[in-house]
Amino acid sequence: MSEQTDPIRVMVVDDHPMWRDAVARDLEAAGFEVVATAEDGPQAVRRAKATTPRVLVLDLNLPGMPGVQVCKELVGFLPGLRVLVLSASGEHADVLEAVKSGATGYLLKSARTEDLIDAVHRTAVGDPVFTPGLAGLVLGEYRRLASEPAPAAPDEPKAPELTERETEVLRLVAKGLSYKQIAERLVISHRTVQNHVQNTLGKLQLHNRVELVRYAIERGLDDV
Repeated sequence: MSEQTDPIRVMVVDDHPMWRDAVARDLEAAGFEVVATAEDGPQAVRRAKATTPRVLVLDLNLPGMPGVQVCKELVGFLPGLRVLVLSASGEHADVLEAVKSGATGYLLKSARTEDLIDAVHRTAVGDPVFTPGLAGLVLGEYRRLASEPAPAAPDEPKAPELTERETEVLRLVAKGLSYKQIAERLVISHRTVQNHVQNTLGKLQLHNRVELVRYAIERGLDDV
């Protein structure tokens, strides 16, 4: 008998009602539980805090509050939340700002429905998902940030020790591999990779994948 799993809880935020409703219908038809929708930034924040979705499908250009601000506020408030930006803009500045705000992935609205469905599934488990061509841009920005000297903190405590496996996973994250690819490379489960990443974030007191990759690249782990 197969194990019964609960549907992934999703919220859709977009100020265009026809588009918002179409995305919600497509996700419901694919087996997701759409717990809420919202048409502006403040409404998105309120409803997400009330319904605690697993994945937030978020447009950037919202009335009342920009999508990146919605992302920052909710990622900080709901620790388990993953954000998939679904935007008409492929501008590099928009992509980088969204990722720095805590978004797990970035998909253009021109994506096919099946690509959106796959992206939501992958976002729910923490995989970074990007429209083709944007992943390299984000990794390049990680490297640029890592090349900038970080401000020295007074009386900086000794860096916490990572296990050998955590370091190995961190090195592959820094190389731009998805969690699925890391799992296949190390012959471990996807969930185990997630656990190692979460443990590493906790030990290093980091908040998201952007900060984690910067930490790894600063220490040259991507070149090993």
